[in-house]
Amino acid sequence: MTGMYDRILLPTDGSETTTRALDHAADLALRYDAALHILYVIDKAVFAGDIETGPIVDQFEAVGDSVLEDVATEAARAGVDPIVTHLGRGSPHSEILEYATDQDIDLIVMGTRGRTGLDRYLIGSVTEKVVRLSDVPVLTVQRENDGDDDTPEGTE
Repeated sequence: MTGMYDRILLPTDGSETTTRALDHAADLALRYDAALHILYVIDKAVFAGDIETGPIVDQFEAVGDSVLEDVATEAARAGVDPIVTHLGRGSPHSEILEYATDQDIDLIVMGTRGRTGLDRYLIGSVTEKVVRLSDVPVLTVQRENDGDDDTPEGTE
């Protein structure tokens, strides 16, 4: 008999929130003996016009590969096995949902916010879209300080 979760997806942007999400994803992967899929999406919206190749794209890919490697190393250190990494390109929420469908993912674990400033709102909106549109359960993880102050969500 298989577990409740056989394939867990962790979309990552390398932020602190992702680190907390990884803790949850790794714990669940170990508990259910599940494969952990780690996905980094290069947002095609950051490319002006037709730029699909060249140094800018290479740089984004290098960052993505580096983040995937770091997160996979942390997951392996926690004892997770197997680990699958994938570098996607496109609209982040669409890529996450498509990957989840293609890989028959049972659970998506995501941070609620990205790094800082604009990224915080971008990953927040990506998470919101995934939660709204996903066919599989989505576990959202806040970063350490979220909820510690009285500032209403989205008014900072």
